Amino acid sequence: MGLNSRIKSLIFAGCSLITIGALAGFASSRQNEKTCEKVSINIDNEYNNYFIGDKEVRDLLTREGERKLEGLSNQFIDLKNLEKRIESHKFVKDAEVYRGLDGNIQVSVKQNRPIARIIRSDQDVYIDAEGNILPLSDRYTARVIPITKSALIRSSDKGFFQDSLGQSYLDLLQFIEQDEFWNAQLVQMHIDGNGKVSFLPQLGDHTIEFGKPVKVEDKFKKLAVLYKEVLPTMGWDRYKRVNVEYEDQIICE
Repeated sequence: MGLNSRIKSLIFAGCSLITIGALAGFASSRQNEKTCEKVSINIDNEYNNYFIGDKEVRDLLTREGERKLEGLSNQFIDLKNLEKRIESHKFVKDAEVYRGLDGNIQVSVKQNRPIARIIRSDQDVYIDAEGNILPLSDRYTARVIPITKSALIRSSDKGFFQDSLGQSYLDLLQFIEQDEFWNAQLVQMHIDGNGKVSFLPQLGDHTIEFGKPVKVEDKFKKLAVLYKEVLPTMGWDRYKRVNVEYEDQIICE
């Protein structure tokens, strides 16, 4: 390709970029001239959580109805600011606010997912899969496993569940939540002063001594043998204590 041809190609590419930029600017300008006639809200209830509804989202968007979006020109609507308002809600994990081609506002909300409820002397709280502490809700009660803790365990729930050791407890809770059988069978969890875990089951009059939250899958495999093969024939109230803390053995008394 000769010098003149290369120059012509560069000029054409530059003109194309200018044209695309101009078209984008024109489209953006046309969008800003449009008026929002409708706000559509979609709330992700993937885990059957209903901590926030359309009304709460609209209140956040409009500052409790003081600044309605319907009827406003798009040039006066700050989408990022609206997202921040929605994400300020404790039970909102992520929010996306965008403008459709018709100029109307679309809102997509993803909720936080509690995986356990921490029982406290002052006020119970939820904990999510990342170890974040969430308040209780007047609107909805999550069906998650309750946790009690020894007074010897540090009082800051957030600190306890968010360090490297705390992650192992979160992994244990997530394992239980994702397993249909154990999610239904285990009705309470306790963490003692040494960090060892025990459970109270739905069926049976015994305590499950689980130990530290390590080799979780192996321990539940041992428990599964007991629950599916032994207790149905021996009797659910046969034992008061079941220990799976130690490798390659189950202690039943």
